[in-house]
Amino acid sequence: MPNADQPVSAKNRRSSARLAAVQALYQMDVAQTDLDEVMKEFVSFRLGKEVEGEHMSKADTAFFQDLLAGIVEKQRELDPIIDTHLASKWRLNRIDSTLRAILRAGAYELTSRKDIPHAVVISEYVDVAHAFFEKDEPKVVNAVLQNIWKTENAADAS
Repeated sequence: MPNADQPVSAKNRRSSARLAAVQALYQMDVAQTDLDEVMKEFVSFRLGKEVEGEHMSKADTAFFQDLLAGIVEKQRELDPIIDTHLASKWRLNRIDSTLRAILRAGAYELTSRKDIPHAVVISEYVDVAHAFFEKDEPKVVNAVLQNIWKTENAADAS
C-alpha cells in the first residue's frame, strides 16, 4: 500500500473507488443511509483521509460516484440477474450484506460499464472479496460474475 506521500496510480485509484463503493453500499444497506448522504460522507471524510487512525487510499472520486449512483439506479435490474447466477438455494436478499454489495457492484460494471474489460472487473471484485472474507466468498464472487459476463456477452452477441 503506498504511503500518503507517494503518488497513487490511476489503476489504484479505481481499485480504491471500488472498495469504497462496496463499503458505501454496505453502509446504505445496514444503516439505511441514503445515496446523497453516504456519497457526501465518503467524498468529504473518507476517500484519501485518515479514518479511525488508518489512512484511506486516494480514490478516483468521479468513478466512485458513478459506481455508487449507477448501482443504486440499476439495483432493481441487477438483483434478478445476480439471483439467477447464485446457487439454487441462495437468494441475494438472504446473503451477507458485504457479499451482496460486492456482487451488485461487479454486476453493475459488467452490465453497464462496457468500457472496462470484464477480466479487470472480475479480478478487482475478487480482490475486494478477499479484503473481507477468508473462506469461499471470493470463489462465489468469481463464479457469479463470470456467469453474469458470459450470459450478458451471449445476449449482446445475438
